Amino acid sequence: MTTQITAATHHAFISEHFLLENEFSKRLYHEYAFPCPIIDYHNHLPPDAIAENKVFENLSQIWLAGDHYKWRAMRTLGVDESFITGNAPDQEKFMKWAESVPYTLRNPLYHWTHLELLRYFEEPSLLDEKSGPRIYDECTSKINSSSFSTLSLMEKMKVETVCTTDDPADDLKHHMAYAKNEAFTKMYPTFRPDKSFSIENPSIYKTYLQKLGNVAKIEIKNYSDLLQALKDRVDFFHENGCRLSDHGLEKLYFFENEKFNPEHIFAKVTGGSEVSQEEIQFFKFNVLSALCKMYHSKGWTQQFHLGAMRNNNSRKFGQLGPDTGFDSIGDYEQATALSRFLDHLDKGNHLCKTVIYNLNPSDNEIFATMSGNFNDGSIRGKIQFGSGWWFLDQKDGMERQINTLSNMGLVATFVGMLTDSRSFLSFPRHEYFRRILCNLFGRDMQKGELPRDEVWVGKIIQDICYHNAKNYFNFP
Repeated sequence: MTTQITAATHHAFISEHFLLENEFSKRLYHEYAFPCPIIDYHNHLPPDAIAENKVFENLSQIWLAGDHYKWRAMRTLGVDESFITGNAPDQEKFMKWAESVPYTLRNPLYHWTHLELLRYFEEPSLLDEKSGPRIYDECTSKINSSSFSTLSLMEKMKVETVCTTDDPADDLKHHMAYAKNEAFTKMYPTFRPDKSFSIENPSIYKTYLQKLGNVAKIEIKNYSDLLQALKDRVDFFHENGCRLSDHGLEKLYFFENEKFNPEHIFAKVTGGSEVSQEEIQFFKFNVLSALCKMYHSKGWTQQFHLGAMRNNNSRKFGQLGPDTGFDSIGDYEQATALSRFLDHLDKGNHLCKTVIYNLNPSDNEIFATMSGNFNDGSIRGKIQFGSGWWFLDQKDGMERQINTLSNMGLVATFVGMLTDSRSFLSFPRHEYFRRILCNLFGRDMQKGELPRDEVWVGKIIQDICYHNAKNYFNFP
């Protein structure tokens, strides 16, 4: 049986068989899932850090900076903001995190923390106030070497492909430079055009249009110019290896008829006139519809992350800005508009491969059954019910997503896990997912609910962990 890291066999908590309840689960994981490389097709890693093969200064910078999961936990424990996003020294920030970890029991942070310490640093101790100073010093001394550079860290986890998240106005200079690199890990951009139709704040939007127009070499004076600029950027991204788009929305919108004119709405926004909520939604629908047709023409996959309620704490938003840990699950009505939007594209044969992710677990069955409505036999698993995302990226959330997909779709066609992370130490989340996946199948085999055909079940496991994504996304 394959073991991963020697230290794993004597770790007091993360054992070799962590989360694996029976012999079937153990063999499925160690013999089938573990050897598979990682395709991380959605994350928020900084492309410059990959292209430059960055070496971080200390454990805090690589592990705590940008991690709003940890920030939320520390705030809940009463840790002052100076030790979270503030100006406290890095070592003091780490010690506040070390003091917090024992209180994260039953939160996925407890599992992730100790998996990451073990997999990257072969550190078997539990992190707490006592072990913190030693762990900080020893791990920081390792980080300060080329063997812990960004590329080394990803190769250590067998990360074959990473897809970053990039705005249409990005110049992709880091992707272009990195494309010449012969490293084990391939990096591709992902087209994230949310700002191109976010007209809620006209002054911010007009500034963005200027930036987009500059890179597209178009003066964006009207709606038609906007679409032309976006088309040019889709072409540019495609030339540089992009094969996916991504959208983070509360919900999708659909309008049956031309209730408004997108040219008029564009003129009102850029001219300083007020627009209604319905006009904003209509504009989003029109731009997104046009974009989805562009994706289809390129053979891309489009992703829709739906249901986040962002920036709930206005005081903290004013102090710290977005993506700092003040978002939550929203309870938006999803089914009707999602169905009609996908059908709108399908009717004109413009519906490309699509992954839909829900943040509200009450929408699991809606999203799982919705994907089946638009699988048309043209592509294996064409419409995907995406993996547990954000607040659902934990053991219960993953199990519920896998079970719902199994019951209402075909888990055998599932393209598997992603990190959705800003951290280079987050790739053990793929291991976490794989162990949970293998345990579910192994549990059914033990109970006699699945045949004890380890070769066939093992093939399905490997497909979900690697081969389905490899075949689905058509990376260059």
